Amino acid sequence: MARKPKRNQSSASTPAIVALERAGTAFSVHAYEHDPASPSYGEEAAQALGMEPGRVFKTLVADVDGTLTVAVVPVSGSLDLKALAAAVGGKRAAMADPAAAERTTGYVRGGISPLGQRKRLPTALDASARSYTTICVSAGRRGLEVELSPADLALLTDAILAPIARD
Repeated sequence: MARKPKRNQSSASTPAIVALERAGTAFSVHAYEHDPASPSYGEEAAQALGMEPGRVFKTLVADVDGTLTVAVVPVSGSLDLKALAAAVGGKRAAMADPAAAERTTGYVRGGISPLGQRKRLPTALDASARSYTTICVSAGRRGLEVELSPADLALLTDAILAPIARD
């Protein structure tokens, strides 16, 4: 039985929010004023939302053996490319060309969501997400986050949970 979606603080609709609504997933929307001068979108989100950085996750796109792959890691850490490659059964990983990431996902850098992407990509979620009842990820726009359970995020994105982040 699907749970009724829960929304707050914004009536914004993005492909990520539409995907959550269609799936009947429980989630909350958190909006904040994005500062274009901020050096880190993820850290800015954590600070604006008053959440610990380990609970706010950033969405990165990497190229693993020629396949664009999504990595969702805490904003308090960084992506371990070797661990990502191993998690998805690849040999080599490098950060994807930003233009290719934007074109493929349908989102702009700093607003790439693991949900509602234009093309479904293989996805890995850092195993640290299991430590939290809910986590935040981009809702598909700078200044907009969705909060949901890590299990729901993994289910909706077919994500592999693996230790892909480092401090």
